[in-house]
Amino acid sequence: MRVIGIDPGIVTMGYGVVDEKNRCLFYVASGSITTVAKQPFPKRLKKIYDELLAVFQAQKPSAVAVENTFVAKNFQSALKLGQARGIALLAAEQYGVPVYECTPTEVKLAVVGYGAARKDQVAGMVGRLLDLKSPPDSHHAADALAVAICYLHSARIRELTNRSAATHRLQTAERRSAAYRRRDSPL
Repeated sequence: MRVIGIDPGIVTMGYGVVDEKNRCLFYVASGSITTVAKQPFPKRLKKIYDELLAVFQAQKPSAVAVENTFVAKNFQSALKLGQARGIALLAAEQYGVPVYECTPTEVKLAVVGYGAARKDQVAGMVGRLLDLKSPPDSHHAADALAVAICYLHSARIRELTNRSAATHRLQTAERRSAAYRRRDSPL
């Protein structure tokens, strides 16, 4: 399974591509999409959208994971960050793959094991988990790789949970069926 993780941003949006084969993680690519602050805001959003679609087309992901960011310095920053995040969600949805959202705390827990981990701790663990010779170049790329890792770790948990829920539903149906048969059988 190939997953692209996205660390949303309007100035710099990070992306990271991770493959999982036989429960092992492999680094594929990472990078950043950077916009020029002096450009009109709609042009910056279009650049993010176009470049994300190009990354999706080149990397052919099975799923996209986008960090759900809550922190911003002020209302305007939060609004712009939300719009950039919306562009990432739209691009992934338009590409036609499942889209997963995770909080920064979920990402840190999945990668470091501590929900309040620092950026350098996240980058260090990303490097270890993906067997990189050195941590990713930018914290945006490291965060995006961490988002992809979070998705892959939680996909396994979701798979086990769904399997357990399906087994439980089947067992419940079998018990009800047996009870119904006992009720209707002549004694």
